[in-house]
Amino acid sequence: MRVFTRPHLLFGIACLALGLLGAPAPAQAQSNGEGTIYSRFGMGSLVEFSSSQSDAMGGGGYALRSLNYNPDANPALWSDQVFTRLSGSAAYRSTSVEDGQGNSGRLSSGNVQALQFNFPLYERSLGVGISFQPYSRSNYSATRTGQEPIGPRQDAEARYETTFSGSGGLHRLRGGLGYRVNDMLSVGATADLLFGTLERRRRTTWAAPQLRNTIVSDGVQLSGLTSTFGGHLALADVFAEDDAFSIGASVTLPANLSGEQYRTLDEDLARDTLSTERGDVTLPWKGRLGLSYQPNARWTVVLDGAFEPWSTFSNDFSTGASETAPSRFPAGGPGTLADRWRLSTGAEVVPAGDDQLAGYFAQAAYRFGGYAERMYVRPDRETTLYEFALTAGISLPTSLSGTRIDLNTTAGTRGTTTNSLVRDRFFGVSLHVNFGERWFQRRKLR
Repeated sequence: MRVFTRPHLLFGIACLALGLLGAPAPAQAQSNGEGTIYSRFGMGSLVEFSSSQSDAMGGGGYALRSLNYNPDANPALWSDQVFTRLSGSAAYRSTSVEDGQGNSGRLSSGNVQALQFNFPLYERSLGVGISFQPYSRSNYSATRTGQEPIGPRQDAEARYETTFSGSGGLHRLRGGLGYRVNDMLSVGATADLLFGTLERRRRTTWAAPQLRNTIVSDGVQLSGLTSTFGGHLALADVFAEDDAFSIGASVTLPANLSGEQYRTLDEDLARDTLSTERGDVTLPWKGRLGLSYQPNARWTVVLDGAFEPWSTFSNDFSTGASETAPSRFPAGGPGTLADRWRLSTGAEVVPAGDDQLAGYFAQAAYRFGGYAERMYVRPDRETTLYEFALTAGISLPTSLSGTRIDLNTTAGTRGTTTNSLVRDRFFGVSLHVNFGERWFQRRKLR
């Protein structure tokens, strides 16, 4: 690759991406989706969502029992079901990005967070859960411009623009059961299908009409199965009379995904496949542990932790040794991945407690929390990156006893501006509709 001369600096946000792509010049950048250049690495930005209740309380809730929600992260909690539930949520996020030189930009996006369907086979004993949600997202875009000598004598120059972008991600379809063994112990298990496509593109356009515009795409299509096992221990009268203390844990087994890696070339309207390759990818296991405490009907407090050893990630795809072979997967190689941990805490207060005759806003639930996360990507193979955020939300009751509408917010920061990296500051809002009603029950004869 020639060194391009007279580069044009519009923004500095792409320094990280282009540096790892081997670009010798600074460039402009913008992103979509999650709005972070860090989604270029690994499997993209990992998505954490269990329920709208736990989402506003730091995002954990692995031991959080509730008749109005069915946390997805621990299938043992599905045993508490009384209502048939259908939940859906959508989120909007705005991200501002800056580098160490003070260059910045603002990005925004919207997406669906999750769809969940739960129902009891036996009330408060055996429950079924089905959910569909993103497992990861890869969304970014970075652009560089410059000039390249052309012509037989290389005596003329043509201006070019190259855009590096990523799209896609993995989705997770989950189905399983939660069973209450006795008043204290519940267990659960799921079968999880992971599938999706991750694609990185390099689009080059020329100002000279005699030169062809091209798009080179490197992608990988993956699918595979894994399982999640959970347990929940409920204790009463632990620290005070009529209080409730819970311990919840779940483990997701390593996922073995199979698929195909490919490289395609687009010239004008034609798209040619240059090469394909079959391979396997192994994702790490994930462990979760949570505590929940309810001193009375008004207050609930949670503390949660999760761990994933991404340093054990492996795949047998080739590293891309020719112009037609797909580039290395994941970007930068497995050495850019590190073990991930996440700590979160939060609280919920319902001013009315169990009083069904209290005013409307006294029966609403007010939630707040926060989390700290060690990110699983390390683009320069040296710098450990962190993500910190505060969360909050309000849950509004409706005329249907089992239905609530939740509005949540989150604000935080990700990454660092040192070592030619970038920092993201993000703010998001999300709307959740949790519909609940008694189905499949026979009327009693009078």
